[in-house]
Amino acid sequence: MKFRRILLIVLLSVTGFWLLTSYLPGKLGSWSLFHGAGSPLQLTEAEAAPAYDAEEQNNIAVYKRVLPSVVNVTSTTLVFDFFNGVVPQHGQGSGFILDKAGHVLTNYHVIEGANRGIEVMLSNKHRYKASVVGTDKVHDLALLKIDAPDLQPVTLADSAGLSVGQKVYAIGNPFGLNGTMTRGIISSIRSIKESEDAVIEDALQTDAAINPGNSGGPLLNSGGDVIGINTMIASNGAEQSSGIGFAIPINTAKAVLADLTRYGHIKRPWLGVSSYPIGPDLASQMGLPAVSGVLVQTVISGSAAERAGIHGGSQKAYVGNTLIMLGGDLIVAIDGHETIDTQDINAIMNHHQAGDTVSVTFYRGHKKITLKLILGETRG
Repeated sequence: MKFRRILLIVLLSVTGFWLLTSYLPGKLGSWSLFHGAGSPLQLTEAEAAPAYDAEEQNNIAVYKRVLPSVVNVTSTTLVFDFFNGVVPQHGQGSGFILDKAGHVLTNYHVIEGANRGIEVMLSNKHRYKASVVGTDKVHDLALLKIDAPDLQPVTLADSAGLSVGQKVYAIGNPFGLNGTMTRGIISSIRSIKESEDAVIEDALQTDAAINPGNSGGPLLNSGGDVIGINTMIASNGAEQSSGIGFAIPINTAKAVLADLTRYGHIKRPWLGVSSYPIGPDLASQMGLPAVSGVLVQTVISGSAAERAGIHGGSQKAYVGNTLIMLGGDLIVAIDGHETIDTQDINAIMNHHQAGDTVSVTFYRGHKKITLKLILGETRG
């Protein structure tokens, strides 16, 4: 009997100690010292996932809509190594599907020199050999074609009415990370020099992260429509995003796609001049007869401008650190449309073809002249 009483006391003590250390520490304040390291971890969990806000919903909608249209483009080139042996070298970029027939748009520099084939991988991981329909080195564009079923093409927007500050998205394969989306705004719309031979007119500058591998992929508006083709970054040698990326406006691509499809190369109309935009302040300082226009710097030999008798500059001057040529014709309108800068000329060219006749209005000294000019074809 005495033994049973002792056993009962021991059992009650052990049970009480277990209850204190296992269930009560969180409610006993100072008694938490009994809470040992082996006690169950107590987590606070949300009862349900929070609803997406309007911005998140739009991000998700754009991604789901466009991802099936974005592709990974891999080009293979045979090169010589240090020991003069032939080895394959792979280039990688992005692109997007234009139609159900399998046309894919990307950058020229993504497939440049590909002498051993081009491969396109869809978002579903299926891979297809691609043929080159046409290339445009000057505008850094290449049109490819694949034979694949159930393709989902993108929707092309109008890039003429874009504004600095509007939201944009980029989808591509930066560093080979397929299906990556970044977002930002249009930071500026400016003309930039991509290489010695290529100038991108009305380039869309964005702070959406653009990195190696994004080249050729789409830049999208908030509705998921393509407004540009991501093409380069300003990185100061770092070869990664610095918040300054550039895209070719989609209207430029629209203007050349028909030529690429029909001829395999660009037949874009061209005046054949290099020019410098003149605003009211410069016009006043130079004593020009108009408050704005584009001052012809040089006229390309054999071009439409040379045949029409347009004059370039002959006197050197500096605007800041920029060398310009004075004395050339000041173009103020083409077909009655005002030309304040080179972007205006580019927009007018988008509505013409090589061989079209246009009226060019310009000042030579203080004399206003209008003449007819038959547009030539872009070189390069």
